[in-house]
Amino acid sequence: MRKQLLYLISCTFLAFTSNAQTVRNYGAMKDVMKKGMLHGTIALDTISNKTNLYGLGPVEYLTGEIMIIDGKSYISTISNGAISVTESFNAKAPFFVAANVARWKESPLPDSVNNISDLNRYLDILALETDKPFAFKLAGKIKSAVIHVVNLPPGTKVTSHDDAHTGMVKFELDEQNVEIIGFFSRNHQAVFTHHDTFIHLHLLTVDKKFMGHLEDFAPMEMTLFLAE
Repeated sequence: MRKQLLYLISCTFLAFTSNAQTVRNYGAMKDVMKKGMLHGTIALDTISNKTNLYGLGPVEYLTGEIMIIDGKSYISTISNGAISVTESFNAKAPFFVAANVARWKESPLPDSVNNISDLNRYLDILALETDKPFAFKLAGKIKSAVIHVVNLPPGTKVTSHDDAHTGMVKFELDEQNVEIIGFFSRNHQAVFTHHDTFIHLHLLTVDKKFMGHLEDFAPMEMTLFLAE
């Protein structure tokens, strides 16, 4: 396993250091969670270059989740406890992170990655030679996963993480084929990642019936894609 890890690290350094992608962030998670700044800081339809676009964030006023995959935007919302996923750029986000990535270099996700904490550590090792944020994705089958969709009741005052997740609905998924979009950064905690992690991920099932913020997962057969 150590030899495999070292090989992957050596193969990916050039991808990171020569990567032309520019990760862009709008707004900040901490302003939403602690200051209650729930209004949209970016309208998705104003992003001029949607070619090979990837991104994620919540819907303004924390009324849903947004995930952009290769120029297609998916929005999940909750109604009477049920999830609805639609394809649209007609949404605003209070904080958002995005990048245009034209090409990806793929490798199998190693057996040592069994959950999100493992993935965070693995990417941290792969990216030892860079302090730049980067996008990545995972595709394949999960054994299980937990996602959530924010669903803040109108008029709720937000001054903390717990306030922001009032009304949130969780979903447990089993043995599904999925796509996961993520962003890694050591320098954007509480901006577009939570304060205790370097990664922020959203998951979309291949049948497009479920999409949301990924809380944890157990991969079965998955491929990791890093920007080339």
